[in-house]
Amino acid sequence: MKFLPIVWRNLLRRKFRTIFTVGAIFFAFLLFGVLMAIRAAFSMGIDMAGVNRLMVMDKVSIINPLPASYEPRIKQVEGITDITHANWFGGYYQDVRNQFATFAVDPESWLRVYSREYDLPDDQKKAFFADRTAAIVGSDTARKYGFKVGQKVPINGTIYRRPDGGPWEFTIDGIYDSRIKGADKTNLIFHYQFLRETIPERSGMRDRYNWYVFTIADPDRAAEVAAKVDSMFANSPSETKTDTEKAFVAGWAKQVGDIGQIMMWIVAMAMFTILLVAGNTMAQAIRERTNELAVLKTLGFSEGRILSMVLLESVVIAVVGGGLGLALSFAIITATGDPTHGMLPAFFFPTPALLGGIMLVVVLGIAAGILPAWQASRLRIVDALRRN
Repeated sequence: MKFLPIVWRNLLRRKFRTIFTVGAIFFAFLLFGVLMAIRAAFSMGIDMAGVNRLMVMDKVSIINPLPASYEPRIKQVEGITDITHANWFGGYYQDVRNQFATFAVDPESWLRVYSREYDLPDDQKKAFFADRTAAIVGSDTARKYGFKVGQKVPINGTIYRRPDGGPWEFTIDGIYDSRIKGADKTNLIFHYQFLRETIPERSGMRDRYNWYVFTIADPDRAAEVAAKVDSMFANSPSETKTDTEKAFVAGWAKQVGDIGQIMMWIVAMAMFTILLVAGNTMAQAIRERTNELAVLKTLGFSEGRILSMVLLESVVIAVVGGGLGLALSFAIITATGDPTHGMLPAFFFPTPALLGGIMLVVVLGIAAGILPAWQASRLRIVDALRRN
């Protein structure tokens, strides 16, 4: 570290070049932070999916609801321990940009099947069960919009609309947290029976659910149980497709592409580009001061010391640019939250990605400077002085 002033003076030799290189690295790692947050948001549901839960939906599309009569038949299959159902409501608060996942469910069975994901005080749970116009909402959404227990909240439906065209009004009887770290706490759920009252009987959509969720005693028998369920409804007007919840969520995410893979490819290309920029900067800096390096060697600087000084120069550039980029991306993501106004279940900079970014900064600094540093350390004094 006693040679840091020499390194610092070398960095300031070409101020604009150093500033532009630091700036390029800064923006690359700012982008890294945002992309890692998006990747985490899209993969979160897959990571949190229960290993003992399976989902049943229409074989053609989830938008084709299944008859309510399927529920008791599914429950009779050996190995199934509990079952519930849900309808995608498509709700938003005040403005269409304020969307969050909203489901019409059977409250008691839903909270049994998702007992760890929906952690709710007993008094709030009882109030929710007793009030057909009640809803419970995740703590993240409640915090974002200022929802309080007992508050009446108007929610506009995008799929199910009221006959008068107005918003649905729900009483917030509970705000749930979760016992699973990183779980989705943005949902709003309410009574299916409240929804059922407004569905015209002649529409043929009453007592039909978008999907069923059931739990099994032995996760290793998931494929066997799924095959049994689907065979029960083969050749019926509403054939089913049963799969694990994890596979269902992964398939849902991949409808818009493999987001995680896309994010990683973008990051890889950005890092490779920055590596070339930083490497070129270091190579040019070494060429400009070949005679100075020869003088240092004449004064007794060893090859290892020359190598270390040039590498330190490269690492300092990477640490300043990358560190500022990571810090700003973390601050922006933490302060502003989800830029899609609820379209993503969560938006945060994962700790493993942050630690990976810090390691990547150091690796970038070493990789960009290793070749110029090696060339500088191997420089022969006579050859260097002859060039000048």
